[in-house]
Amino acid sequence: MSEYELPERATREPTVEDVRQLMGASTPHFALQLRNRIQNLIAGLPEGHSARVEGEREIARLDQLALGGERRGRTDEGDSDLPPMPSIRGREPPV
Repeated sequence: MSEYELPERATREPTVEDVRQLMGASTPHFALQLRNRIQNLIAGLPEGHSARVEGEREIARLDQLALGGERRGRTDEGDSDLPPMPSIRGREPPV
C-alpha cells in the first residue's frame, strides 16, 4: 500500500464517502498508512465537518487497530483454536 491518492480527491472537498472508501477492509498491517491518508484528506476541513468527524473517528479506530494488532492463541476473552504465533510466545522462529 502506498500513500498515493486519487487525483479527483485533491480537486474537491472531501466527503464522508471518501473517508469510508479509504477505510475499506482495514487490517493492522495497513492501519498506519490508512491513518495517514485520512489525516491528509481531512486536514483542511473545519471542526464539525461531517467528513472530518468521520475521519477523526476512524483515525482513533486505526490507532487502536495498529497498536493492538491481531490476537491469536489464548486471550483474556477466552480460548482460541489457533495456536499462538511464535513471536507472541517470545521464541524466535526456526531459521
